Amino acid sequence: MRIGIPRELKDNEFRVGLTPSSALELTAHGHEVFVETGAGAGSGLADSEYETAGARVLPNSGAIFEQAEMIVKVKEPLPVERALLREGQVLFTYLHLAPDPQQTRDLMASGATCIAYETVTSPFGGLPLLTPMSEVAGRLAPQVAAHCLEKGAGGRGVLLGGVPGVPAGEVVILGGGVAGTHAAAIALGLGASVTIMDRNPEALRRLESRFGASVRTIFSTRAALESVARRADVLIGTVLVPGAAAPKLVSREMVRGMKTGAVIVDVCIDQGGCCETSRPTTHSQPTYVEEGVVHYCVTNMPGAVPRTSTFALNNATLPFVLALADKGWRAALTDDPHLRAGLNVHAGAIACLPVALAQGLKHGVEYIAPEAMLGL
Repeated sequence: MRIGIPRELKDNEFRVGLTPSSALELTAHGHEVFVETGAGAGSGLADSEYETAGARVLPNSGAIFEQAEMIVKVKEPLPVERALLREGQVLFTYLHLAPDPQQTRDLMASGATCIAYETVTSPFGGLPLLTPMSEVAGRLAPQVAAHCLEKGAGGRGVLLGGVPGVPAGEVVILGGGVAGTHAAAIALGLGASVTIMDRNPEALRRLESRFGASVRTIFSTRAALESVARRADVLIGTVLVPGAAAPKLVSREMVRGMKTGAVIVDVCIDQGGCCETSRPTTHSQPTYVEEGVVHYCVTNMPGAVPRTSTFALNNATLPFVLALADKGWRAALTDDPHLRAGLNVHAGAIACLPVALAQGLKHGVEYIAPEAMLGL
């Protein structure tokens, strides 16, 4: 198979779809790999390393899309890239379609087969291709929150870890999954006072077992959230409904009731965000102030640490890329129900039910189950 790796175009996105070592695995399996010049530079990966791995370096994204049967990316394709997709081509990347109807329509119109990292499942439960970036984003969240709390960044001038005689900052984390757990670990390491909220009693028990009395765990209700939000110096949103738009747990009224200069880090902004006041931002302009609260809503948080993120992501995606290349997408998805769960768009229709529900698409017309698409 001919596999193309374009340079990412999203604002300050320096990750790359394949590392040279991943390219070498593919060429060793007899596949051709095409890499856009400079695609790996932001992650410290030179064109020459890809050439040593047997890949061909091409001058622009147009050449990549023209040559490749499968495109492997990191972030969702921007409009200029979506225009380059063609019928029969495979796209394997993060898509986050639920809150993005325009991208959904463009991908449907392209005729391409689009497989989303974030909805691929695991036989052990969980989302194996989302997990590494959730770990990175979770660990970044307290770090960026600590900076945003500084007065010069618009915050209330609180040192997250406090000092002797002055209390530590209050960090509230919504969601006790992968990102929330990693956010708690880093916030505790910074010396913050940490509260984690979740609606899953088993998740709360797991967090209690891991962190002990170092964190407070609270079953999440609207009343409880209203109460803790008022006390929070930092609120980190990490809630996730696989494939679907994130639930709006934090109302504008709740944000209005927070401390002036408090900080919201909405990690789930890729799926629309969990706060009514959240809207996507970029690394170039990461924050804005709404209702007196600093909002950090960068849609590609792990792009801030591209080398770590690229290698962590490739560790997870490479087996699936190999399966798609070795078998072809249809056989690979037929053989593996967990990879099949990643199918979001094929032949002009949506194959992911949460996306269809989020956008009101018609069952049997605009939405067709992946098993039906594959004749299973």
